[in-house]
Amino acid sequence: MRLIYFTLLGLFGISYASAQTQQFHQLTADDFKGMPRSDQFTVAYTNCSISFNYQARRERNYYLLDFNVGLTLNNYKSWLDRSRVTSPSLLAEVLKHEQGHYTIAYMEQQELLREFHKTVFYANYQSAAQAIFDRIDAKYKQLNLDYDADTQHMQNRTQQQSWDAYFKKRLMYMPQE
Repeated sequence: MRLIYFTLLGLFGISYASAQTQQFHQLTADDFKGMPRSDQFTVAYTNCSISFNYQARRERNYYLLDFNVGLTLNNYKSWLDRSRVTSPSLLAEVLKHEQGHYTIAYMEQQELLREFHKTVFYANYQSAAQAIFDRIDAKYKQLNLDYDADTQHMQNRTQQQSWDAYFKKRLMYMPQE
């Protein structure tokens, strides 16, 4: 159960720091429509994309940016090797682990929204927005790596339970903008 985390970036246009609301998605086996790859360690793969765009409007000596930060679960790039999932309980474990990868992407999207919203942008708004994205994206890429290393791709049940509790708490207390 491994995630190779892809991020996509879109910078378009040029206004006021606001955000789109993203509903949290609970994964099911039906979310995995991609063709499984043969890999002795990987039973499932979750592919998510984070994208952002904005419009900017100059106000005196600063810029108001209106951001849209999207999170996409790429169903046809995400896959589940159903031939190796031999019981409903194993499927539940696999889905719970893969849910962690989705949750990490969701946490990234929400942090980007909060960070963009509280930032004052000046003439260098393009590079400033990109720097925020790059910093936060790197943080969550590392979190994904740590998650798989700590849980040994779900094999370490104790660590998986610890991460599950972490995700539950983070989602419960996710700060609003």
